[in-house]
Amino acid sequence: MTEFKDYYKILNVAENASQDEIKKSYRRLARKYHPDVSQQSDAEARFKELGEAYEVLKDPERRRQYDELRHHGWQQGDQFRPPPGWSGGMGAGFDQAGVSGFSDFFDMLFGGLGGQGGARRAQGFGQAPGQGSPFAEPGRDLQAKVSIDIETAIRGGTERIGVGGRTLNVKIPAGVGDGQRIRLSGQGEPGAGGGPSGHLYLDIAIKPDNRYQLEGRDVIIEWPIAPWEAALGAQLEIPTPLGPVTMKIPPGSSSHQRFRLKGRGLPAHGQQPQGDAYVVLKIKLPNALNAEQRRLFEALQDASDFDPREGLVSQRH
Repeated sequence: MTEFKDYYKILNVAENASQDEIKKSYRRLARKYHPDVSQQSDAEARFKELGEAYEVLKDPERRRQYDELRHHGWQQGDQFRPPPGWSGGMGAGFDQAGVSGFSDFFDMLFGGLGGQGGARRAQGFGQAPGQGSPFAEPGRDLQAKVSIDIETAIRGGTERIGVGGRTLNVKIPAGVGDGQRIRLSGQGEPGAGGGPSGHLYLDIAIKPDNRYQLEGRDVIIEWPIAPWEAALGAQLEIPTPLGPVTMKIPPGSSSHQRFRLKGRGLPAHGQQPQGDAYVVLKIKLPNALNAEQRRLFEALQDASDFDPREGLVSQRH
């Protein structure tokens, strides 16, 4: 004996619910009971039941026909027998069970459309949801913003995000840049009636970092040096997102001079080329000089014939 299904109760909506309310409730419950997400033992059955209810109530004509039957007083779980001679305008009788992949109740109402059950089987109507059901509808795509640090952008990694009522560990590929988008197939909202899930699109934002800056795919590292290091040369350990690098500063280096560290920027990704790292020197003076330090700077001044303004023409007004 076939049981009557109260599709409004299954979707937890009122009888006079709008189409938008029906859609929102379906999507919320479908996320909750999706077999890939839910840990409940009856999740698969509940998910299939939700898909069946939505297939009826989302279609104005099917909903009208169902409401006509429901107004005869049937309730969820009642042993269902159609009223004598009643077809509700749904077809030529109630003898097409097993053709939709949904319940026998659904097939009794919608399986005998014009007596064409055999023809609809040939077109895939007899396939179960997930195997080409004609009522299958793909899930909606979702979008989320993910903020990552420069190290993750360069090395790749895993980020934990919340989206669509779920928490996901998503893999960030090495080389993804600021403002780029990643598509995670099948991680959007679940489809209806066994239809495919939508996609999840992640918009990448790289967090500001007081050690590094990005210029396109290049990493810029501003590094302070003392005046005597600039004058005499030095061997310095420079931090980079890929680990520290020992770099030799030649004698006579100047402030804002750049030194290239090949291949230490964002890795190649898609059509984007490999980036480099650039160390930019910044000569820094002591905040204050003691007496001995001042004497040494004065001695250097007396002994040097260096003119930092050589070649500049003085203009008088």
